[in-house]
Amino acid sequence: MPLPSLLLEPALGWRWLQRYFKRELLPVLADLRLAIALLLAIALFSILGTVIEQGESINFYQTNYPEDPALFGFLSWRIIFLAGLNEVYRSWWFLALLILFGASLTACTFTRQITALRWFSRPWNFYTQPRQFTKLALSTEVDQGTLAQMEPALKQKGYRIFTRDQALYAQKGVAGRIGPIVVHASMLLILAGAIWGSLTGFFAQEMVPSGQVFQIRNIFDIGPLAEAQIPKDWAVRVNRFWIDYTPEGVIDQFYSDLSVIDPTGQELKRKTIHVNEPLRYRGVTLYQADWGIAGVRVRFNNSPVLEVSMGPLEMAGKSRLWGTWLPTNPDMTDGVSLVAADLQGTLLVYDNGGQLVSTVRAGRSTEVNGITLSVVEVVGSTGLQIKADPGIPLVYLGFGLLMVGVVMSYISHSQVWALEIEGRLLVGGRTNRAQVTFERELLAVVESI
Repeated sequence: MPLPSLLLEPALGWRWLQRYFKRELLPVLADLRLAIALLLAIALFSILGTVIEQGESINFYQTNYPEDPALFGFLSWRIIFLAGLNEVYRSWWFLALLILFGASLTACTFTRQITALRWFSRPWNFYTQPRQFTKLALSTEVDQGTLAQMEPALKQKGYRIFTRDQALYAQKGVAGRIGPIVVHASMLLILAGAIWGSLTGFFAQEMVPSGQVFQIRNIFDIGPLAEAQIPKDWAVRVNRFWIDYTPEGVIDQFYSDLSVIDPTGQELKRKTIHVNEPLRYRGVTLYQADWGIAGVRVRFNNSPVLEVSMGPLEMAGKSRLWGTWLPTNPDMTDGVSLVAADLQGTLLVYDNGGQLVSTVRAGRSTEVNGITLSVVEVVGSTGLQIKADPGIPLVYLGFGLLMVGVVMSYISHSQVWALEIEGRLLVGGRTNRAQVTFERELLAVVESI
């Protein structure tokens, strides 16, 4: 039908679209080969998203993926940014793959799996003619026997029995027919959760000193619809951060005592978090991820306590050091450098020439440049990873249903028919799996008559 005619006749156009979708588009979407190809593509790009660091700055990619020489001869930072490989899971093409795979699963579910549900709505299919038993892969004829004798044996095997006149129908393992539908539905839930999480979730990192209040600001990965998920009516206070060390001086665990507070400072929730034990509040999860040294509180002679910030020092190896410089003269012509490696409280004191002149612990003092330097406290800072993913409940529900559906799919759906006619008993059956087991089971039923 020409397109102008369709525009002039909306009803005809709608019917044409329905026929096109049903006859042309739906078979393509339901094609197993398309589903497998999409699944392989999703797996491939998921691997790329795992191998290539996600959400880093452009300087990071320019350093690690230079144009000359390019990795594998072609993979440079420009290719990564042009293809969106720096944000694979939020790129439009990855979401399009997920949506297309979901459409393929949906089409397959409705064209192949849902049709199986029609079987439950039809009347029980009793066999009333001997020729119907010849179509079964497994059938036999018993010279002596009745339906009444057969029923107890079938019930003992767990069959549900229906009878009408001289015909019998029995079945068990109905869940085996529903299992594939549950598997498809669970995969659709997982896809929906993944897409919804990509669109509405965000990921942030914060480094916060003890005693400070912060709101989530340092967001480096955010979905296009995630603005509503960013908390604006509550903040988090770091009541205290500390580290437990082993007797050998190795870090055992680090902790953050956090309070969720409203704009008036009222505490809404409080929890001490550590690795693998996060704080969750209104869909936002705060994980303990890192630590640092924010500063040091010191006193010169009898002066008030001063808090001086400390910053990380560039190191060639994996060691982590923090340092600061303190003036010891009012005109700032002389001073000392303080260096700390952990929160156990020991600081190294260096003069302006870079020579180690003393060590001092928190709560102790030392003489430097003619003054008494007292270290009151080394102030730690907690590194938090903050994540919101509204699609997680759907994903968890989908995985739960997937496990249930897989187990259900392994259940054999077995059917048995029997017909008592002219002094004979015709028996037949079929199953969708475990054929040998079913044959032995049916043979035992026949032998028990």
